Amino acid sequence: MKAHELFEEIIKGGQADKITCDTLKAGDPNKELKKVAVTMFATVEVVKKAKEWGADMLIVHEPTYYDHFENIEDLPVVVAKRKLIEESGITIYRYHDYMHHREVDQIPEGEIYYLGLKGNVEKTPYSASYLFTANEPITALELANKMEKVLDIKKVRIAGTRNKKSTKIALCFGTPGGVFELLCDPNVEIVLTGEACEWKLAEYARDANTLGMNKTLIVMGHIGSERDGMRLLAKRLGENHTEFETRYMECGEVYTYTEEKLCQ
Repeated sequence: MKAHELFEEIIKGGQADKITCDTLKAGDPNKELKKVAVTMFATVEVVKKAKEWGADMLIVHEPTYYDHFENIEDLPVVVAKRKLIEESGITIYRYHDYMHHREVDQIPEGEIYYLGLKGNVEKTPYSASYLFTANEPITALELANKMEKVLDIKKVRIAGTRNKKSTKIALCFGTPGGVFELLCDPNVEIVLTGEACEWKLAEYARDANTLGMNKTLIVMGHIGSERDGMRLLAKRLGENHTEFETRYMECGEVYTYTEEKLCQ
């Protein structure tokens, strides 16, 4: 199978605008596949690991060059990274729009799958945002602890109510639309998101809780809130295609923390 053939298979069943970011980012679309890597971000370290493993293709979810459509050409970091990728010989495709805009958005599907939560997912009027009704009530603190343990997110932040059982959870992974609207919705108790405007979202949740309302914002970090959708993609590719090897490559969180002991 060639790289472009696998990509065409992956995006089948999804939708995207006429101008989409889901395009070839580097390399030869006709490359024959023996090893396929999947990741959230094609960081410098991921590219190096993929090259060392011998990957022919790398499927990413987010931009490689710091702009949604990657229209940045002359910055020193971009030039150096582009050179590294070209020298690696790896074919890179981005899988974002088609992943979100399908009958079942594969990002929340992956997050819920690896969290082991059972319940019902419904679309909301807002782009890439969903409402999850849990079969078993759970507190925000219990959910955050589960995220840190199961999804390996180092720091989950909680604003608002911590210890009241809830079942109505808005899934706003990454940075989608409708986060504030869903936080304000009286039928929503917990909102999960990747990134947040603290003065708007977190302060609303804090005041709502102080006023006696069951309202929580949980901030997972952008990577922590979406990468398990890519992990599930890698799992399914490995199950459906035995003619090539598939490996999920962890890009790691973008932030470091004061208690971490680092080499540099």
